[in-house]
Amino acid sequence: MAAGHDIALVLTQPDRPAGRGLRPLASPVKRFATARRIPVLQPPSLKGAQELEDVCAQRPDALVVAAYGLLLPQELLDAGRFGALNIHASLLPRWRGAAPIQRALLAGDRETGVSIMQMDAGLDTGPVLMRKRIAIAVDDDAGTLHDKLSALGAEAIVAALDDIAAGAAHALPQPEDGVTYAPKIDKRETRLDWSRPAAELERAVRAFRPSPGAFALLDGAPVKIWRAEVIEAKGEPGTAALLNEKLVVACGQGALAVSELQRAGARRLSASEFLRGRPLAHGARFE
Repeated sequence: MAAGHDIALVLTQPDRPAGRGLRPLASPVKRFATARRIPVLQPPSLKGAQELEDVCAQRPDALVVAAYGLLLPQELLDAGRFGALNIHASLLPRWRGAAPIQRALLAGDRETGVSIMQMDAGLDTGPVLMRKRIAIAVDDDAGTLHDKLSALGAEAIVAALDDIAAGAAHALPQPEDGVTYAPKIDKRETRLDWSRPAAELERAVRAFRPSPGAFALLDGAPVKIWRAEVIEAKGEPGTAALLNEKLVVACGQGALAVSELQRAGARRLSASEFLRGRPLAHGARFE
């Protein structure tokens, strides 16, 4: 809108229950559109003929899609004169799929970015109009990287729409080399396996922060691990000890110095606070 584009219609997910009262809460997208008197549709699916008619009746130049969460049928992909443009949070063809930010962090990628892609029937397989790159900082987590890519994606989609309007846009097919997939995060992946190298576990802590959080079992109870760093140390994987007010846990290679963690139902605590409330027994180990 700030760039001067006319938004004729907004589609967003239905209101979801939230808060203690579990009352339906409008998404930020809906609140933004409603405040500006832009028509909003919230269909639970896009399989009905009426929803397709409502979109096609707008005779849009293009559809802009960002983290919508519903499968777009071919009729909808074809509704815009210039098709449907997806703001995807990776440098396609690397990390096609639902969780590109987390997968880039887990893999230890040094850079990522945003791709503006013309959508087709495949899973993020369409030709790319524009790519914008950024470096992944050593302390980036899924939250900070999401925010950086969100701002970058906003800039990129406006630039891509300007190119389209000027007749200067050139969509290039994705190369066949370098294709990787970013499936949705399974909760089983968030449990830390202490037999793995510490560097991998530290990346997992950041990839699953702020949600859903990496966890491990201590005395049979789950403990979320929110912040940690890799240090040089040896020991039986899972063995824990207090060192310089940090909880050091031995890994398959190196160790993790955990500085922030959380028991189920409790608040986040520094390692020293955590251990004051429940000191480690001699030879304590994370499972």
